[in-house]
Amino acid sequence: MPRSARLDAPGVLHHVIIRGIERRNIFKDDQDRNNFLERLATLLPETRISCYAWSFMSNHAHFLFRTSDVSLSTLMRRLLTGYVVTFNRRHKRYGPLFQNRYKSILCQEDPYLRELVRYIHLNPLRVKIVSTVSELNCYEYSGHSVLMGKHKSDWQEMKYVLSLFDKPISSARKRYLTYVEAGLKQGRRPELVGGGLIRSLGGWREVKKKQLGKEGRFKGDQRILGESEFVAQILEEAEEKYERSYELKSKGYDLKVIEKRVCELLGIEKGELYSGSRRQAVADARGLFCYWAVHELGYSLAKLAEALGRTGPGIGYAVQRGERLANKQKYKLIE
Repeated sequence: MPRSARLDAPGVLHHVIIRGIERRNIFKDDQDRNNFLERLATLLPETRISCYAWSFMSNHAHFLFRTSDVSLSTLMRRLLTGYVVTFNRRHKRYGPLFQNRYKSILCQEDPYLRELVRYIHLNPLRVKIVSTVSELNCYEYSGHSVLMGKHKSDWQEMKYVLSLFDKPISSARKRYLTYVEAGLKQGRRPELVGGGLIRSLGGWREVKKKQLGKEGRFKGDQRILGESEFVAQILEEAEEKYERSYELKSKGYDLKVIEKRVCELLGIEKGELYSGSRRQAVADARGLFCYWAVHELGYSLAKLAEALGRTGPGIGYAVQRGERLANKQKYKLIE
């Protein structure tokens, strides 16, 4: 079965889960964990992506991110690729470290942000890395200890999360801790790892029993956690994006057409576009080319990198540059 396309948009919440291949450990010791944290400390400010919650176990990890104008896939590619290279070199191993792709669930904020922060931060206690809430308060490889003031992290959005509980930080911490402790009796909460609406109704079997689908297309998707209207809105927006790329391709738009349009707008030669020149006009043209290829024709960064003979991170930077240029100069692919 083909993999579902990722859903993303600026400013939305994502519950991200990474797991070791064949359930193997992705962290063998604190040096590995600290290496991962150092990468987060660098990449989150660079990408302007916010982190509200996180926790490390031995063979998997959870995060709650809010995207910026930089996509989640850009962050995760740079984060995981760099980590795997270092991990493999350090432990003298080869091959993939993570199980398939990372899992990302796009989440509705109002009903789920606090729930997800609690769920993610309780994971070390659920898997018995720590035995008590007091130990969890001090566990340094979880955002919970940052919220409790036991450890510092410049890249974790502590104030925003605590503001959901109260304004004075001291009072907010007490209320947050009470909220976390109340979640202990709730168990594993499978509804918080995708398809929340369907799962909260008891699964598809119960949906069919209740004949909820007869009133029209019932919206449920394992990539989305939210109420029916939210799920429908996200899927409709995604469909609009897909329809745009299909429409352009049906009219004959391809990389050659984008190439011609970009060269005309920026006044450069075709050969310069594919050169290694760092001249501003050439770099701008290359960025605009990559931006339109990704956002208008639906090319993946990996596929575009292969077509241009460049690295994935390089294409990611070019897309960002192209987006800024297109917005500033009001450039359009179609006149």
